[in-house]
Amino acid sequence: MSSINLTVEKLNKSFELSIDNIASDKSISHRCAIFSLLSDKPSIIRNFLRGEDTLDSLKIAGMLGATIEDDEETIKITPPSKLSEPNDILDCGNAGTGMRLYAGLLAGIDGSFVLTGDKYLRSRPMKRVTEPLRSIGALIDGRESGNKAPLHIRGGKLKSFNYISPIDSAQVKSALILAGIKGEGKSFYKESLLSRDHTERMLNGMGANITTNSDGEIEINPITKPLNPLNITVPADPSSAFFFAVAAAIIPNSIVTLKNLTLNPTRIEAYKILEKMGAKITYIEKENLYEPIGDIVVEYAPLEGVVVSENIAWLIDELPALSIAMAVASGESIVKNAQELRVKESDRISSVVNNLALLGVQFEEFPDGYKIFGGTKLEKATINSNGDHRIAMSFAIAGLLCGMDIEDTACIDTSFPNFVSLLNLLRG
Repeated sequence: MSSINLTVEKLNKSFELSIDNIASDKSISHRCAIFSLLSDKPSIIRNFLRGEDTLDSLKIAGMLGATIEDDEETIKITPPSKLSEPNDILDCGNAGTGMRLYAGLLAGIDGSFVLTGDKYLRSRPMKRVTEPLRSIGALIDGRESGNKAPLHIRGGKLKSFNYISPIDSAQVKSALILAGIKGEGKSFYKESLLSRDHTERMLNGMGANITTNSDGEIEINPITKPLNPLNITVPADPSSAFFFAVAAAIIPNSIVTLKNLTLNPTRIEAYKILEKMGAKITYIEKENLYEPIGDIVVEYAPLEGVVVSENIAWLIDELPALSIAMAVASGESIVKNAQELRVKESDRISSVVNNLALLGVQFEEFPDGYKIFGGTKLEKATINSNGDHRIAMSFAIAGLLCGMDIEDTACIDTSFPNFVSLLNLLRG
């Protein structure tokens, strides 16, 4: 991936905007490509995210034997009668979601599979998935004893399991669910806090039997026949939309309407935090099939500091953008229990605070988070994204207040191809 730089000029006026072309949801798009392989009939997917990572997941489905038809509006995925062993490595690009979910799927498929990715993905920890998969019969190897990609998976028959996850991660949970539905009997999965539940919702919509009891334990029943195909319009991504929610919340007298987002409670926690800080936010549900879908309206209001220590798994991706609001808010803000930020596309704790420092913001860094001393008049700076799309886009939003030069922004195309064009719309 080549390095591209982005310059953001200070915005000297308020804006009022309705955005109906936010990037499609990345998490759901990945799952559409992967879950379509569990059926024996064609899946129809509208509004699939055409970012590099999700297109890599789609390409891998094709390398496993699926037929992909794409007319630029609708993607039709016809699965093979049996997933085939590919004759080349499977490149997941920059996507931890793609690598971890495919690891769970392929662990239960007879064959030899190699998963790799770009230099950033190859540095991310994979033992959180490979170790539990190994414990139920999958043969998986890789660098650092299976902790780093490339991963070699020799799939086959899997045992059932009762697994208590040490981390709250939708990627780990999804990998184990995909393994569990191929297991020999009922399996059980437990995490301390329910992470994003797209996998359970979508697979149950396809005919799987995955239930969660009052204690949060997930019961995974093996499938005995192919699942029903998907017929889905992928909603807009609330994580991507959140950058513009923050823009409206920090630019005086601004308002933005974000259209056709998933309103899944596990996906809008960051909006709840922004609301707690003082922003005026309205939620308008329109439909509820695979996912609740609707609009979110965000209006400017003076912000106050906040402590974020709960439901971290529900807003882990939005914390970099939220840190920009924290820098502007009056008072101190604290983020705790967010050590998972250390192992994202970059060490997001260090990336956030060190880049904020370049803007003149004071901070304290902790192993599991940070304290931001708010009320700062941000200063123009040059920051480096470290190849992390969320760091790049978060500081682009900060640039609306002070101007910003951001290095290494090719990564934005992996998740939000039209981000820069939407950013320019704020200028009218």
